[in-house]
Amino acid sequence: MARITDRLPRPADPVRTTAVTLLVVAALCAAWFGWSWYGAAHDDGLAYSRTREEVVRAGEQAVQNMNTLDYRDIDAGLRVWQESSTGELNRQITGGRAAFADQVRKARTVTTAKVLESALTELDTRTGKAVIMVAVQVTVTPPEGKATTKQSRMLGELTRTGTGWKLSALQHATVGDTGGTPAQ
Repeated sequence: MARITDRLPRPADPVRTTAVTLLVVAALCAAWFGWSWYGAAHDDGLAYSRTREEVVRAGEQAVQNMNTLDYRDIDAGLRVWQESSTGELNRQITGGRAAFADQVRKARTVTTAKVLESALTELDTRTGKAVIMVAVQVTVTPPEGKATTKQSRMLGELTRTGTGWKLSALQHATVGDTGGTPAQ
């Protein structure tokens, strides 16, 4: 007489069953994390974030450049001003360069700037325009006497060019200014 247990199917090897189950779970996890990574790496928000960082760095550097000038090497300083600007601002610098250089040489001042804080208030990647507000500390050292330091807020409009983001307008920010597009 056959026993009931002889007719029932034998359970599979438990080690093998566990290994196959773990393999399937690992494959599903790998697929899920791979898809998530791909989605994050190709997210428009990531590209926008990188552009924001690029614009802030360029804006801070340009504002610092435009507030730094040494009468002992005025030509190099004004060249940096021109390289940091575009559009109407660049035309103003280029057009008034000789007269301005003479004034600075006569005054014999050294002006250095340090960016304290900044905020990007507008960014339009389609048109290549941005506005940055920068808190800057400017130190002016005269040929004789004590250096003076002042802090101010500046608004700069940046424009995307073939060589990167450059200042196209720069002005002092007034109290209550919200960082809209600066006047040129």
